[in-house]
Amino acid sequence: MKLTVFGATGGIGQEVVRQALGAGHQVTAVVRDPARLSVTGEGLEVFRADLSEPESVRPAVAGRDAVLSGLGARTRKDAGVATRLTRTVLAAMRAEDVRRLLVVSAAPVGPAPQGDGALDRAVRGIVSAVLKDTYADLRAMEEELARSGLDWTVVRPPRLQDKPLSGRYRTVVGGSPAKGRFVGRADVAHAMLAMTEDPATVRQGVGIAY
Repeated sequence: MKLTVFGATGGIGQEVVRQALGAGHQVTAVVRDPARLSVTGEGLEVFRADLSEPESVRPAVAGRDAVLSGLGARTRKDAGVATRLTRTVLAAMRAEDVRRLLVVSAAPVGPAPQGDGALDRAVRGIVSAVLKDTYADLRAMEEELARSGLDWTVVRPPRLQDKPLSGRYRTVVGGSPAKGRFVGRADVAHAMLAMTEDPATVRQGVGIAY
């Protein structure tokens, strides 16, 4: 497939690029600073852009089979960036008639898992309160996707870890795995690539966790 990856220098984004290249896909990595992208390989195109205008990124999405995005706030001070940058991506995709989009959100933005105990519910409430601005941004981003008319999928992980790819994660379409407290960035990337051609995940939120 021909894939474009936004947020390609982030933890999940770099994993998406690495694994996609390893699977033989052609990958366009959209970055602000190419020096921050440590992944190399045959089939990789690095596209430098600041995502300020849809016109500037249209060439990066034109003719692609799917777009995958790890865009989001790196710190609490960046709240609002996910919605703003995703709007740019959506506009560019609509202009180029590219429909398939997968993005990263967060587990607390989705429905509470069935079967969680008191501890998990309490932790979820605390985290949601502390990161309320970040999650408000992600909710707004998801609302933009729902209005877009594109074939989107929102992947909602809980707390992220730097772990090797295991493939032992659980996913729930339309919900979240019970007692799913952690997941590795490499496994989130693996799941996103697998969902790219999965029609059951189109216009759905998908929870992922160990």
